[in-house]
Amino acid sequence: MFKSVKYLFVFVVAINICSCNNTNNKPILKFSADSTSIVIKNIDQASLFEIKKVYQANPDSVNFISVLLTPGETDSLQDEINISGKTILRGDSIIFLPDKPFLKGKKYLVESYIAVEFANGSKLFKGTIKHNLEPQQQMLQR
Repeated sequence: MFKSVKYLFVFVVAINICSCNNTNNKPILKFSADSTSIVIKNIDQASLFEIKKVYQANPDSVNFISVLLTPGETDSLQDEINISGKTILRGDSIIFLPDKPFLKGKKYLVESYIAVEFANGSKLFKGTIKHNLEPQQQMLQR
């Protein structure tokens, strides 16, 4: 009886470690304080190293994030519009500066593949591993 309780305890601890491994390490996407740019913070060290390597090789052609203007409920606009701009690496953050200012009251869909994992322990145990990577998506409203 004590052996089965011991194995159950080890199994529960292993599940908790796997499921809590990357809970708080997801990058944070948000508008800057003055809403003129979008900032990505809380990037893990391995991803930041790869980002710096790519950025140093060719800083003008990197596209770490994509920003789309989404149509509102009363807009006649039916499609999302890609927002062009440039990406700057500053310290441990990535900053997206749009070519035109963000519009007040509009919603923007921000997509990024930064620190996205193909498979981790939690997905393995839950059986939710997919055949392709899905970007981190977040809606921001100005």
